[in-house]
Amino acid sequence: MTAVAAEPEHAEHPVRQRVAMAAAAAAVLPGVILRVGGLHPPPLEAALAFGVAVVGAAFMLSWAAEVIQLDISAGLALALLALIAVLPEYAVDFVFTWKAGKDLQYAPDALANMTGGNQLLIGVGWSMVVLVAASRIRRARRGRGPQRIPPETDLSTTDVSLERSHSVEISFLVLATVYGLTLPLKGTLTLWDSAVLVTVFVVYIVRIARAPAEEPHLVGPAQLVGSLPVAARRTAVGLLALAAVVTILLVAEPFAESLIAVGEEFDVDRFLLVQLVAPLASESPELLVAGLFAWRLNTNAGLGALVSSKVNQWTLLVGTLPIVFAISSASRHGLPIDEIQRDELFVTAAQSAFAVAVLANRRISVREALTMLGLFLAQLLTKFEGIVGGFQKEVRVIVGVAYLVLAAAIVVRDRRAMPQLLRDGFRSSYRELARDEPESVGG
Repeated sequence: MTAVAAEPEHAEHPVRQRVAMAAAAAAVLPGVILRVGGLHPPPLEAALAFGVAVVGAAFMLSWAAEVIQLDISAGLALALLALIAVLPEYAVDFVFTWKAGKDLQYAPDALANMTGGNQLLIGVGWSMVVLVAASRIRRARRGRGPQRIPPETDLSTTDVSLERSHSVEISFLVLATVYGLTLPLKGTLTLWDSAVLVTVFVVYIVRIARAPAEEPHLVGPAQLVGSLPVAARRTAVGLLALAAVVTILLVAEPFAESLIAVGEEFDVDRFLLVQLVAPLASESPELLVAGLFAWRLNTNAGLGALVSSKVNQWTLLVGTLPIVFAISSASRHGLPIDEIQRDELFVTAAQSAFAVAVLANRRISVREALTMLGLFLAQLLTKFEGIVGGFQKEVRVIVGVAYLVLAAAIVVRDRRAMPQLLRDGFRSSYRELARDEPESVGG
């Protein structure tokens, strides 16, 4: 997650920042105490305690990751942030994948958690940034509510645009998406898939590490920690990161196990819990921070952070699952993909194709955001057999095809945008990307 400027007038009161930090610490304590004490509460209470601990640790980790940019080089910061920001999601998914290496009944859980996180990031995260910002702009036009609008905000449009430098992240997401569309055609995720996707991630990090250093501007508790004297700041960052990592390592496995136990006890679909509840816990801090940026109309920061996370998850996360499975199973067999997960991979890849088609011109409109959200909610219905009856597979396929048809239509409409995007993303120097915008392309 990249920390980007909050305007000085938007600085939060230190008391609120301290309360937020105390709340995060209070959130992790019950789960840590249960784990260290070897206590075994009923599944529902355990799932709540461990899930809240994951959320609290993820917030602490995000604050440390933002502040650390003050003390290390830009390239190293970007590499570390790419790994740190999504650690909670990785930890939970790795638990399921490791278990799958010992018992194949867990293989669907590993893929369900991965696809759920990816779908949530775009369907809820990307659309939320646009819709929240659009709401603020419309209220400002009508003169409603307290106005703390950044002076550079263009109130003539509700579209959310990314700076030209974000072409790098979007271009690598295009590359990962093209490869991701082949995954539903396979029976397993293999070490070859790992090699391809991890290579894409490494090249992405090398490329983005060339970005010029910028002074990060922090919000919330990260702003409070960043304002400390150097020695105190570094100590605070180290303690936050250590506490978060230890918490995640302690509670990730019992959280995963308790979700499965809740499903068994209350006859709740295990797939539903793993694909929706677990990613919601691990992704919530990032979504909330992006929402905060959107509310402050720093949409370049909010949406840019979510695009970066999508690149990380669609390359490194997916690419490392077969490696974890191979180590756990002591074999070179790929992680099995069952029929339901094949459909979910198809929907996830198709959703990604639609998202990168929309962002080819580095702009998302309210209509496009509503379409993103609407299709996500439609695919959400496929998780509930009581709503769609025995037509879950058909609805999943229909939603996936809808994503692809819309993606193709947008690519045709904005046919000059994609070549320009890829040139900027793969070839243009950051010095050039910082210059004036190229001739406008697309609609």
